[in-house]
Amino acid sequence: MLVTFKTKAYANITMFGDVAVQLIRMMGYSGAVPGVILADDVPEALERLKAAIEEEKRREAAEPPRSDDEDEDEEPPVSLTKRALPLIELLEAAAKRHVNVMWES
Repeated sequence: MLVTFKTKAYANITMFGDVAVQLIRMMGYSGAVPGVILADDVPEALERLKAAIEEEKRREAAEPPRSDDEDEDEEPPVSLTKRALPLIELLEAAAKRHVNVMWES
């Protein structure tokens, strides 16, 4: 499943469903798709997401580095903190223009 985040203040962002649901939950929502954040609630959701991402960064920093024995052809996984950046930018734009944010599959 793919989830697309939409707002009038920013370009649509599409991400894999499992990552999107995890980020939605970090914002303090149930993870249900479809969903919406009303304009008045966007700044709080943004702050919750940023705080959760900071916690995730601390967790990632505490993980041991990949060993050289792992498959060299395998691409390193993209961290959740990097996957969250476009959504953070979308939320910042929505907060600035005071508009709703929606997501759907």
